[in-house]
Amino acid sequence: MGWLGPQEWQAVALSLRVSFWATLLSLPLGIFTAYALARWRFPGKAVLNGLVHLPLILPPVVTGYLLLLAFGTRGPVGAFLQDFGVVFAFRWTGAALAAAVMGFPLLVRAIRLSIESVDQGLEQAAATLGASRPWVFVTVTLPLILPGILAGAVLAFAKAMGEFGATITFVSNIPGQTQTLPSAIYAFLQSPDGEGAAMRLVVVSIVIAMGALVLSEWLARRIARRVGGA
Repeated sequence: MGWLGPQEWQAVALSLRVSFWATLLSLPLGIFTAYALARWRFPGKAVLNGLVHLPLILPPVVTGYLLLLAFGTRGPVGAFLQDFGVVFAFRWTGAALAAAVMGFPLLVRAIRLSIESVDQGLEQAAATLGASRPWVFVTVTLPLILPGILAGAVLAFAKAMGEFGATITFVSNIPGQTQTLPSAIYAFLQSPDGEGAAMRLVVVSIVIAMGALVLSEWLARRIARRVGGA
């Protein structure tokens, strides 16, 4: 731990934790939403598509403020969840929620494009053989879109690692509790002797991001070869 100080390690560990849970918990909803947008026709589809992509358009600070209004201890959702012991505001769980919201559009878009590239004739052929729609999705669609799911997950993870505006607005910048990598870099840059620590965290951020991209490419190729050879 000689290269990074205790506060720097805390920021790295917290960012990895936040990004992991933000991505993992977003996946089921992201797959469902992407499938609905790609395959279903229903009233309000354009509205849903707009809501999904809204975090990409709004300033991150606005998204964080809206999360604070809704999930804060005085917000309608936050007050309700607090009765069950679930608190988001000024907790690492809130940072994970903010990161998930900001990365969700990238996750959905990647998976939706993957679903739209699947030949619907394959799905229809499985359906004519008596397979139900969920079974068709599990046995036909899901294996074919795994590279897209992986790409979306990596994009969401990378976005979560780099999220700053929504996170700092929603959960503040508390060392050891809500201070993620971007927040720590910002905090170190505000102190006269913090430039060295900030630069070290910048290097760590680049290494983690590049590592995630290389790993995703490798896994995507392996999955594509297995699916193609199946």
